[in-house]
Amino acid sequence: MILFLIGVVSGIISGMGIGGGAVLIPALVLFIKPEQHIAQSVNLLFFIPTAVVALIIHARNKRIDFKMALPLIIFGFAGSYAGSKLALSLTGTALKRWFGFFLLAMGFYEMFRRERKVTMR
Repeated sequence: MILFLIGVVSGIISGMGIGGGAVLIPALVLFIKPEQHIAQSVNLLFFIPTAVVALIIHARNKRIDFKMALPLIIFGFAGSYAGSKLALSLTGTALKRWFGFFLLAMGFYEMFRRERKVTMR
């Protein structure tokens, strides 16, 4: 039942565009207690169908600039590869600390960033 609730909450937050991993990983670690590497792997698997659905919806609504997307995809793959190698080289405790630091830094960034007006083409 707890896995069901964690999945539902993470799915709702992902659907809102916030990022379900910010809820999914800590919830898994706190309630299910897997190794940090496993929790982050589950998050990556959880992200795939969510991203595919978002991609389909945004493509249908013609909200994707494919010229801009191509470099992001290429460098995203490179960053993913480098990040996975880094994560595998860290201990579970170190990975947990770095993830906590990342969440804290992103929280401060979101609290203090200034809104920028985005214009659509």
